[in-house]
Amino acid sequence: MSVLRSIGLFLLAALAEIGGAWLVWQGIREHRGLLFIGAGVAALGAYGFVATLQPDANFGRILAAYGGVFVAGSLVWGMLVDGFRPDRWDLIGATFCLVGVAVIMYAPRSA
Repeated sequence: MSVLRSIGLFLLAALAEIGGAWLVWQGIREHRGLLFIGAGVAALGAYGFVATLQPDANFGRILAAYGGVFVAGSLVWGMLVDGFRPDRWDLIGATFCLVGVAVIMYAPRSA
C-alpha cells in the first residue's frame, strides 16, 4: 500500500508543480495577470507540502525521484493542455526517467 500511496503523492505533486509553473507562465508570458500568477505561486507552495508526505524520509531521494516524474509529467501536461506532440526521443527519455524513479524509490534495500 505504501508504494501506491507514494505514486499517488508523486502524481499530486506533479499536478501542483507543473500546474503552478504553467499558471505563472500564463500570467507572465501570456499576460493573463496577477490572478494566474497568484494561483501558480499557491500551487507551487502546495507542491512543497505534498512532497513532505512521501513515506520515505530521505529528502534527496524524494527530490531525485520526483525529477523523473516531473520530466514525464511535463510532457503529458504539454500534450493535454498545450497541444504539444512529443517525438519518440521525448518518449524514450521520459521512459528512462520513470525507470529511474522506480529504481530510486522502490528497489529493495537492506536496512
